[in-house]
Amino acid sequence: MKILLLVQKEQRVILDRLYEGIAAHTDCDLRWVGKADQANLRRYFRREVDVNAYERIVFFLRFKQEIRQVPFIRTVPNLVILEHDACQNYFPGKYQGKFSRHYAKLPWARVISSGYTVSERLRAEGYDAVFVPKGYDPAVLRNLGLARDIELAFVGSTKSAVYTGRRAMLDEIAAREQLLVTRTASGEDYLRTLNRIRFFVSPDVGIGEYMIKNFEAMACGCVLCAYDQGEAENAALGFRDMETVVLYRSAEELSTKLAVLRADAALTERIAAAGQALVERDFRFDVLGRRIAEALAPPLRAHPPLGWLDRLRLRVGL
Repeated sequence: MKILLLVQKEQRVILDRLYEGIAAHTDCDLRWVGKADQANLRRYFRREVDVNAYERIVFFLRFKQEIRQVPFIRTVPNLVILEHDACQNYFPGKYQGKFSRHYAKLPWARVISSGYTVSERLRAEGYDAVFVPKGYDPAVLRNLGLARDIELAFVGSTKSAVYTGRRAMLDEIAAREQLLVTRTASGEDYLRTLNRIRFFVSPDVGIGEYMIKNFEAMACGCVLCAYDQGEAENAALGFRDMETVVLYRSAEELSTKLAVLRADAALTERIAAAGQALVERDFRFDVLGRRIAEALAPPLRAHPPLGWLDRLRLRVGL
């Protein structure tokens, strides 16, 4: 299948191996689109794209730019939207409800979402939604076998308004436990820090899906202690409490489980090993690239003929 994959040039997370995984299973024309071109997709397409050359055109672009350009996007044939942030559709914030309203204007497009529960909710709303989770880059992150001299830690951002629940949970845990909250540079610094942590705390209250850091920590041999995102999400990922991960719903519950693990080093090692084996099998970017390619293959919903207003906009460049 010949696809055009448009991705953010300035994306913070390095996803090159994911794109390589998609390309390994498709005839993929991968293009990094800069901020100026994302802000004017009509101009970019007129200059750079022959839409008739592709069986699928895949957007992995900034949502805030997509929602500003619906009149043009409605004219793009064979459209698939890859989205890692649609969970924001379902919790309070500036994007609450906006993903649903956006997709309602593009009902023929397929949405590949990184949240199982999010995908189920979108399907219930009538959209062509497919679940492919987040994962990790095995070329960058792995278990180095280092001494785990940091017992309990979180590595990542707490500043965004999206992370209000994350900050509050970290504060509650820190009131009970010796918790390190830190940031690192990407690459080697991040790799070595994860490899020093025994229990990695994932405090994403209210998010509804598991962020990429969860899979990265597991790949580096940490015991993932994750705020429980729900039975359906866990089942879809193979997250089993006290077997592949440690799940909690309160700081008190986490402390109780940590006490059990501190008293049973063998159990701690079994959970770490099982979690690492799980992500190495199912959540490598090459595996997820194949799953995305498979999600592109089924026929899309019929794109209705363009109305007179859309045809006029195409002619005059609105």
